[in-house]
Amino acid sequence: MRSKTRSTTRRSAVLLTAAGLVGSVLTTGALADQPAKGALQRSVDALVAQQKFPAAMAWVHKDGETTSLVAGSSRLHAQVPVPHDGMVRAGSNTKTFTAVVVLQLVAEGEVELDAPVERYLPGLVRGEGIDARAITVRHLLQHTSGLPDYVAHIGMDKFEDVQHKFFQPHDLLSAALAHPADFAPGSEWAYSNTNYLLAGLLIERVTERPVQEQITDRVIEKAGLRHTYWPQPGDQTIRGPHPHGYAIGNAEEGNVIDATTMDPSWGGAAGQLISTPSDLAKFSRALVEGRLLPPGQLTEMRRTVDVPVMPGWRYGLGIVSFPLSCGGVYWGHGGDIDGFETRGGATDDGRSVGLAVTAQPGTFGDAAKASKAVMSAVDTAFCG
Repeated sequence: MRSKTRSTTRRSAVLLTAAGLVGSVLTTGALADQPAKGALQRSVDALVAQQKFPAAMAWVHKDGETTSLVAGSSRLHAQVPVPHDGMVRAGSNTKTFTAVVVLQLVAEGEVELDAPVERYLPGLVRGEGIDARAITVRHLLQHTSGLPDYVAHIGMDKFEDVQHKFFQPHDLLSAALAHPADFAPGSEWAYSNTNYLLAGLLIERVTERPVQEQITDRVIEKAGLRHTYWPQPGDQTIRGPHPHGYAIGNAEEGNVIDATTMDPSWGGAAGQLISTPSDLAKFSRALVEGRLLPPGQLTEMRRTVDVPVMPGWRYGLGIVSFPLSCGGVYWGHGGDIDGFETRGGATDDGRSVGLAVTAQPGTFGDAAKASKAVMSAVDTAFCG
């Protein structure tokens, strides 16, 4: 979903392909099942060879084993090794972190899920067909508010013009509220980053502290995520080992540019975090295991509605359930931000997966085919 976000285990030897592009595997714990490992490596390799992503990284934990794989090159038109479990922009995975903080505040009695947003952000949310007195906190977290998406109105179709632009949250909100509501609150589902922009502002109003501080203290540190962080204002870089990410600079021209260095302020509480495949998988696992939320709030988070994007997808409160070919579902979110796409999550039986590619589907080929290939690789990681 468009933001429309390292393990220190022992590493095995890196294997270079004949073409000079990197493909390698790391296993800890019991020896990995060889056929399953081969299937996953082939699936990751295919993301580069067939879907033309510059690089792909996968991190998998199941049956007591941890496996890390990479394919491709860290640089386009070059042969640069891809770091195992490298840092990436996590995009809309940030929404799940934000939702966890809101639900923690619900558990503390500071916020009510079905209270109107007006109670917490009085007089702020008004527009044509838009009234915070009719929009609840639950509507925000579940994308059923009907609020227009600010991303559609800030010039992201010409990313190269806004790549290094700093956005204030209230300017993003103004861009959204200048347009009419998409539908009446609670009547439909539609993905809108504006919902999580407001969730972040709600967190700040209730706690009287910055949202990035609350996410760091309440979620990142509590889950023990060592390679996940919120870039501070003005920080356009990615810390630590990372592959470069690529994006279309101008939708009309279709030119591809290096998007690694960018100002992520437009993402905010909807998509600003930087992480690694392993940290995203570990976060999902901590969440489904009940280490971040009390049982009542975790149950509310997992009350889902149908998502008209792919068959079987269902959206809860900042979390999605995805069907698996081997039966059951996994819980996660996913993130699309210029330069990177991340997918994965965790099952209730202890499996967890994180996968990242260094461009959004459609940057180098057919978007639908590339999206399905990424999801197929995640399914292979869980079911192989």
